[in-house]
Amino acid sequence: MEESRIVEGRNAVLEAFRSGKTIDRLFVLEGCKDGPVQTILREAKKSKDTVVSFVKKERLDQLSETGKHQGVIAYAASYDYAELDDILASAREKGEDPFLIILDNIEDPHNLGAIIRTANQAGAHGVVIPKHRAVGLTATVAKASAGAINYTPVAKVTNISKTMEELKEQGMWFVCADMGGTTMYDLNLTGSIGLVIGNEGHGVSELVKKNCDMVASIPMYGDIDSLNASVACGVLAYEVVRQRINKAK
Repeated sequence: MEESRIVEGRNAVLEAFRSGKTIDRLFVLEGCKDGPVQTILREAKKSKDTVVSFVKKERLDQLSETGKHQGVIAYAASYDYAELDDILASAREKGEDPFLIILDNIEDPHNLGAIIRTANQAGAHGVVIPKHRAVGLTATVAKASAGAINYTPVAKVTNISKTMEELKEQGMWFVCADMGGTTMYDLNLTGSIGLVIGNEGHGVSELVKKNCDMVASIPMYGDIDSLNASVACGVLAYEVVRQRINKAK
């Protein structure tokens, strides 16, 4: 956990919520039901971004940097999240087919930062990450993005599969990266497209893969059978760029 993001103590955590700051995680002493804590939990419930965990005192003591957590510790996002509708509206305003990068449980902040950097350079309109079981917009992510986090919006959603279904209704197609797919050069990746990149260890989950219209594989000629998630994202994103350029000619 990063020092710049930790908020400890009941008053500090409550004010962080009330100020409108995005809180990624809230840790609460299990069994604690007094008034101030209930007020904090009500604020957390209003937020679609906050994951609440009830933990033992030992866990809070481990997380605490001040030793004065008063039964609550929060981790605030270093940067604000965007709304998915605003990202799509921005693409429309530019007269461009939406190009999104969808991340299925990326856990490494360096990978997320590198992907945001690639998204910016490849002209993607935004990045979508899940609320649970994935890294958020931390200071490490911001640093790894080399400043791209200030220009490329990142939306956080509760359910990746459901979000994809909703976007399909708006005419978006989805392609995910998987070794068992069709060679990326043989796929039509033009138009309104969402590029789905899976978890570093397990790849794209089966449920998310079922919602993809295409499965793309990257040609590999070496002795190992996989690429780092952010590198795979870069390779596929620039295949999207190449096809868009050719279509525009």
